[in-house]
Amino acid sequence: MVEEKKVPYGIITILLIGAFISLLNETLLNVALPSIMKDLNVSTSTVQWLSTGYMLVNGIMIPTTAFLIEKFSVRRLFLVAMGLFTIGTITAGVAPNFSTLLLARLIQASGSAIMMPLLMNVLLTSFPVEKRGGAMGIFGLVMIFAPAIGPTLSGWLVEHYSWRMLFHIVTPIAALIFILAIFLLKDHKEKVNIRLDLLSLVLSTIGFGGLLYGFSSAGNKGWDNPIVYGTIIVGAVSLILFIWRQLVLDQPMLEFRIYKYPMFALSSVIMIVIMVGMFAGMLLLPIYLQNIRGITPLHSGLLMLPGAILMGIMSPITGILFDKIGAKILAIIGLAITIVTSYFFSQLSLTTTYTELIILYTLRMFGMSMIMMPVMTNGLNQLPGKLNAHGTAMNNTLQQVSGAIGSAFLVSIMSNRTETHAKDLTEKAMSKLTGHPSPDAIAQMKQHIGMKAVVEGINDAFLVSVGIMLIAFILVFFMKRVTPYESQKISNTNEKESKKVLKSELE
Repeated sequence: MVEEKKVPYGIITILLIGAFISLLNETLLNVALPSIMKDLNVSTSTVQWLSTGYMLVNGIMIPTTAFLIEKFSVRRLFLVAMGLFTIGTITAGVAPNFSTLLLARLIQASGSAIMMPLLMNVLLTSFPVEKRGGAMGIFGLVMIFAPAIGPTLSGWLVEHYSWRMLFHIVTPIAALIFILAIFLLKDHKEKVNIRLDLLSLVLSTIGFGGLLYGFSSAGNKGWDNPIVYGTIIVGAVSLILFIWRQLVLDQPMLEFRIYKYPMFALSSVIMIVIMVGMFAGMLLLPIYLQNIRGITPLHSGLLMLPGAILMGIMSPITGILFDKIGAKILAIIGLAITIVTSYFFSQLSLTTTYTELIILYTLRMFGMSMIMMPVMTNGLNQLPGKLNAHGTAMNNTLQQVSGAIGSAFLVSIMSNRTETHAKDLTEKAMSKLTGHPSPDAIAQMKQHIGMKAVVEGINDAFLVSVGIMLIAFILVFFMKRVTPYESQKISNTNEKESKKVLKSELE
């Protein structure tokens, strides 16, 4: 009989706090970008690199985390990741110019990228399958709550202090976690004789980096821009070569054979679809609130805060429910709520009340709290233990890429539909004009038409997100509850191979 492993709660607590502040930092800066533009005298397209660069480094680094987790101990990896994050945070807080600030953000991102897959892998290996839901619920709390409170905290700080305070408040926390980790993280790992394939690293960097940059630039530059479609094509070709390279290597950097496990493959597809649809709320609502309704960044953040708090409360509860009833029922209920609330968001007007928006957003977050973690955990549960690192790295990479695709796709729909609505509304308004209106009346009419057209464009993008979510809703009906050992029966029809996999896993 195999002795049950003692759960390393001390290690998990340190990793959770580290992951929380690194994720918080990801959304903390968005509200402060206008202040940074003014203070450091840079343009909108330049300052945007603080977000784009952060995302690119994450997208490039995350595929390597499976190799890093296999090669190095949790202690060593976490200290490097937290060390890089702390150095980046300190440098950003005192940056004299934009170039230094951007470099500091990229250093932060290189540490942050390691943190989430590392935490997820420790949770998967520390808890038995029947208790993973509760553990992953806590992980979900970090993953969802930290980025959700970022805009509210950022809005308040920027309104009362300098944007540098965003880094100054994180610095002592990051430094304290780093010092605690030196003394408290004591895990031991046997030396593993694997090496990083440099060609895989190059292909992965160009592949994922090209796709992320191309799709994230499409919203601003347009799909017909050579830089946009050029980087997407180069990224796609490099990614195909990267996948081929991984399939011929004995020790791949990222194991694509995990897709032979059907529930993991299904969960990946559902996650991609959900991420693309989910960005409607995260991206379009702030545009509506701040650009159309003139609501301040702080009040926009406060509007989203009840949803973030509810999602944070629900995440551990969802984890416990997952252990009891599985992912399917939770995902069906969660997606149904998300689809209905997204549809109501496609009916926005220039007079939709603040209270209505809070209720709708909070309900949408409530629905989403039942989707992400259960679907992801159910897929990871089917993988044998030795493939956990590859599963978490793959999931995190797909989230980055599908998030960029979702943003670009929905922004382009919003932009195109806004132009169409502007033309239609202008034609209708002109046909109703009588006499010779004053220039002021014409200017006022144009402003009203412009705002109305943007709202209709946002509504159309939300409606498309409803269609995307419906695809995920259909797919979740095919989900089955699995464990790693049951998965061998599902994915390996050859009994001999099944025994061999089971034997190697037990060893």
